[in-house]
Amino acid sequence: MTTLEYPKIAAGKVRELYAVDDEHLLLVTSDRISAYDVIFTTPIPDKGRVLTAMSVFWFSQLSDVLPNHLVSYDDERIPAEVRGRALLVRRLAMLPLEAVARGYLTGTGLADYRARGTVCGVELPPGLTESSRLPEPIFTPATKADHGSHDENIDFSDVVGQLGKKRAEEVREATLAVYRRGAELAAERGLLLADTKLEFGVDRDGNLVLADEVLTPDSSRYWPASGYPAGRPRPSFDKQPLRDWLTGPFSGWHRLERPEPPPLPDEIVAATRARYIDAYERVTGCSLEDWPA
Repeated sequence: MTTLEYPKIAAGKVRELYAVDDEHLLLVTSDRISAYDVIFTTPIPDKGRVLTAMSVFWFSQLSDVLPNHLVSYDDERIPAEVRGRALLVRRLAMLPLEAVARGYLTGTGLADYRARGTVCGVELPPGLTESSRLPEPIFTPATKADHGSHDENIDFSDVVGQLGKKRAEEVREATLAVYRRGAELAAERGLLLADTKLEFGVDRDGNLVLADEVLTPDSSRYWPASGYPAGRPRPSFDKQPLRDWLTGPFSGWHRLERPEPPPLPDEIVAATRARYIDAYERVTGCSLEDWPA
């Protein structure tokens, strides 16, 4: 059996979705990598395995917090050629937003704070700076942008308008609960969970269900806890080597002037691969060598 025997129903920057039957989907994670809303032609070996294995780990860790869509990672319905980077999952009606939780100020949250003193309508105290720890984690939702576009931060009132007050509050509470559990375990591993982006769906009984990936280096910022200073960007266990190369003097790439992605040098591929594997092994305490290949 190959994935082509299942109808492909969707494809994103990194993942492809196939219809298995009326109840199940096959979620396949590729080794593709994107940055600045551009998908690069050079793959990062084992990236798909890392994201899949890490999601499986976290779905297990969070099973008492809320239900998730995972059925199996080694079911016979998963073709051999995608084992290790594919999940058999339940079909859900996906919610049309990105559910984001932040415990530290960086990225678009920092930009919003500098402009307005708030993030997604949430008032924050004055004097915060890059990488500042927030008084408490906050829910900062965003739109689900089309490929090539940016997600846009929205206020909680916008979520209420889309989902209704009860469901919006449920999503907010679930997002913050996942973040708190993730941050707690990350701290035990010597890491800070700066923020995370989640996706939710609703099953046939109307229950809120955690879906897609969860607490991976693609959806979350993990920082080393040691030597943590506010006031400057922190190194992340994600695609930072790629971002640094792209914005440095050697890539020759500019998103607006030269939108075609350049091939990635071997050393950038190796450094990015190592960063993903390091994130997985630090967080889970497992070796990627033990995960199906």
